Amino acid sequence: MRLPRARPTVRPEKPALLSAAEVEAERIVALLRIAVALGLMLAMVLAVDSVQAIDEPHLRRQIGLAAATMLSYLTAGVLIYWAIGTGLFKPWMIWLAVFADCAFLLLNTFLSLVNTGVPGSALFVMPAVWMAPVVLAFGVLRLNPLRLAVMVVLVAAGLGWMILWQPPQTTPDLTGRITLSLASPPNVMRLVMLCLAGAVLVVAAVRTRGLLHRSIEEARQKANLTRYLPAQLAGRLAGGGLEALQEGRQQQMAILFIDIRGFTNWCEGREPQEVSSLITEFRTRVEDVAGRTSGLIDKYIGDAAMILFEGERAAARALDCAEGLLAEVEAWCRMREQAGDAALAAGIGVHWGEVFSGVTGTPQRLEYSVFGDTVNTAARLEQLTKEHGMALIASEVLLKQAGAKPARNGWTALPAGVLRGRSTGLVLFGKAQG
Repeated sequence: MRLPRARPTVRPEKPALLSAAEVEAERIVALLRIAVALGLMLAMVLAVDSVQAIDEPHLRRQIGLAAATMLSYLTAGVLIYWAIGTGLFKPWMIWLAVFADCAFLLLNTFLSLVNTGVPGSALFVMPAVWMAPVVLAFGVLRLNPLRLAVMVVLVAAGLGWMILWQPPQTTPDLTGRITLSLASPPNVMRLVMLCLAGAVLVVAAVRTRGLLHRSIEEARQKANLTRYLPAQLAGRLAGGGLEALQEGRQQQMAILFIDIRGFTNWCEGREPQEVSSLITEFRTRVEDVAGRTSGLIDKYIGDAAMILFEGERAAARALDCAEGLLAEVEAWCRMREQAGDAALAAGIGVHWGEVFSGVTGTPQRLEYSVFGDTVNTAARLEQLTKEHGMALIASEVLLKQAGAKPARNGWTALPAGVLRGRSTGLVLFGKAQG
């Protein structure tokens, strides 16, 4: 009976998740932009209040220019925050915000030079230039190296050009104007801007630490899941999540079963520690061979194991694993005989076909497994090893899929027959234990 087709799995795209995170970062930047604008406006009001009188025309123009730019910056922050809240803001608009931050800094600084008539060689006496740490701190908060690099280049290039700028005519009382720019009120503004830059960096550090804690928690949860699910599924958990695995899928796969022969009789009269030690050694050898052939150990059932093979060269890897397990069991038996212990044998069955794979269960108890006729057939091939006196039985369909030549590779053709639960027969080949 053919299994129903699994519904196509829709997995979230990483770029979409990253874009959403960047937009959220821009929302935080918008809030901080509003706070910075309000803070600078308050500091400017307090600084101007402390001065008894402002008679110089260029100072009045400078205050008006600063107020206008602060209001513009405040408006930009409010508009961006509103656009993000209403869903009108698109990820590509982050670049507009980046260029706006740089333009605000550079234009405000240059207009300050033009207004005061101070040459570019005295650029860093202008309070406006001290907004640069705040703007670059916004770039850090965005957690995007490319955008931060673009901001650094733009700011460095703009300020570098301004350093070379000269006013069109010599400014009277240039020394006095430069001295005035180093007075207490401008220094207060510089201090406020440095504090604001530090506050933005604190927010960036808190956000980065939160993301780190979230990543650690997700890694811990994934590690907990791999206690119940095969470790090879960790990549799928990261890519599509648990829900995608629970939807399942239909695929071609090789299934291998291995079981220790006479284990029940051997256990009679044995100490629990001896039985546990034998099972541990058996599983260690199984995991070693399965790991070398990239097999996925689906489950252990007492002294038996079920191993899955999917993807590139799945059938060939399953055959390599079966023959590797056969050689490993033979070497183990010889070692036990030399130590004076009872020899043990194993039966291995391997088959190829279509299966339904997926995760079943609740979050408290999850299990990844495969279902279908292919799985049942592989289990029955392992049981047939007892009847035919073989250590390994493989179906012809698996050998063909693996590109193996039965006669050339030492396989023995077995009598044709119909397996229990099947309506048609299977051509089988076996190998005896050496």
